[in-house]
Amino acid sequence: MSGELDLLKWIHGRLGRRRGPIVVDSGDDAAVLRVGRERLLFKVDSVVEGVHFTRGTPPEKIGYKALARPLSDIAAMGGVPVAALAAAVLPRSWPLARAKRLQLGMERLGVPVVGGDITTHRGPLMVSVSVLGDMKGAAPVLRKGARPGDVLLVTGPLGGSIHGKHLVFEPRLEEGRLFATRLRVHAMIDISDGFARDLGHLCAASGVGAVLDTIPIMAASTLRGALYDGEDYELIVAASPATARRIEREGWAMRVGEVCKAKGIRLLSSGGIVRKIMPRGYEHPLV
Repeated sequence: MSGELDLLKWIHGRLGRRRGPIVVDSGDDAAVLRVGRERLLFKVDSVVEGVHFTRGTPPEKIGYKALARPLSDIAAMGGVPVAALAAAVLPRSWPLARAKRLQLGMERLGVPVVGGDITTHRGPLMVSVSVLGDMKGAAPVLRKGARPGDVLLVTGPLGGSIHGKHLVFEPRLEEGRLFATRLRVHAMIDISDGFARDLGHLCAASGVGAVLDTIPIMAASTLRGALYDGEDYELIVAASPATARRIEREGWAMRVGEVCKAKGIRLLSSGGIVRKIMPRGYEHPLV
């Protein structure tokens, strides 16, 4: 059995050298296209009943999460969301009033849903949302760019998202924009598949490793949960020591470790013991 990452690598490889307007392709949090003088962001994400929410989840929370997920990727690039398109595959048992509640949940995020598609079937609810973003003159912050000596930070505590945060989190759009413009951080990624896995993506893209010295853990979680659970939707940031000190001083994010030359991720315990952390987390299996 293989997973989604294998399929994504295969799709990414088929782009070849046909770049055209492509500035950043599927190897990062969002695609970036050059349109005239502007750099526009494109991102699509989906939520499926039984995978991203349970059958009894209120439709407003489902709609909110469906849009908030791609917005978190826009935040990780430092972009500003412009508009969204939503496609919903509704169970045939859903009445119109219940379907409208999906839209009301999306509206809470303040990004206009300008179109999309609706169909029905006998299966579970599925919602796919595409977001258009604008860099507004700034350069996108990529997963690559982290340098040895950089400080690693996260924008909030990790783990335990299944207890409710995964349905109500706020995409870190304000912080991501600040990091991309005023602070010029070196690399960013959002945490969707687990801190360890997504930090591994950032390190692999940058050709570096990481040494972690502290992990901020949600009250309802554990160290294991903070490392591997996923759906935290916080940002991992790599920044110079001077920039990191300012970020911490202002309370925009908290330190978790440093970038190093040696590949791999290691965690230092309070007793000085070094523990190797595998870059794993959630991955959709494909047969």
